[in-house]
Amino acid sequence: MISLDEIRRARERIGDDVLRTPLVRLDDHIWLKLENLQPIGSFKLRGALSAVRAASRDEIAGGVVTASAGNMAQGVAWAAREAGVPARVIAPADAPRAKLDAVERLGGEIVPVSHEEWWQAMVDRGRPGVDGLFVHPVEDEAVMAGSGTIGLELVEDLDAFDTVLVPWGGGGLTTGIASAVKALRPGVRVVACEPETAAPMTAALRAGVPTEIDFRPSFVDGAGGRALLPTMWDRAHELVDEAVAVPLDEVADAMRLLASRAHVVAEGAGALALAAARSRDDRCVCIVSGGNVDAAVLARVLAGETP
Repeated sequence: MISLDEIRRARERIGDDVLRTPLVRLDDHIWLKLENLQPIGSFKLRGALSAVRAASRDEIAGGVVTASAGNMAQGVAWAAREAGVPARVIAPADAPRAKLDAVERLGGEIVPVSHEEWWQAMVDRGRPGVDGLFVHPVEDEAVMAGSGTIGLELVEDLDAFDTVLVPWGGGGLTTGIASAVKALRPGVRVVACEPETAAPMTAALRAGVPTEIDFRPSFVDGAGGRALLPTMWDRAHELVDEAVAVPLDEVADAMRLLASRAHVVAEGAGALALAAARSRDDRCVCIVSGGNVDAAVLARVLAGETP
């Protein structure tokens, strides 16, 4: 758990450079927290700014590095540009072009690697030959504290809710939000949402320990994974009440629902929580984590396909 004091310090570091995103009611029991409206189209700006601003000038003098499929890369590139230092991003070569283009527009340097090498860079907290302060997209406490500021806003903006549903990628977003919400409203349930083709948290909660899964990449590139990162099970299993593996057809349907009913563009990961919430009848807050989706993928989804 991240302490409430640290989450509040992260909010002070971030200041007004991150949007206090709206909480929109979709129907009689579902609210949407629209993190896709952040300047980079994703919640990741919160953690990136929190981490880079927590570091000293000496620590970031050689630049900053992260391993990301796109959204954290944009956040780190934004924070590095603001700090006046280089940003280097270790990214899967097949990451969505829309996300990689955005990183380059922000001045970040892409280091393309295989999916396996990208995952190993997250485990190893860096890659030989790629210099700079490594900002972990998930495991850094300052990053998780930045994500926890979403939880502060939920409690301040909504008098009562039963459950918060959060897309699970590496677990930092879930851990941050859950730390804030559980500290302030202990009775609220936290549900981690993963695509069914990449659901290590769901498997771990079912088994009681981290376990191997059959992993298949999908258009839901911002959530799910091959396995749980080393420290995240220890942090998250006491905070997460439930995990669900969501069928890809239901994710695509939730993307269409967000577009038609809420006029919101969400990437696959951003629609996961709503897809899971549609089968529930309690008062749910869904974290719409991001909206950075390739135009070709979005066109197929809106045409009724599951990419």
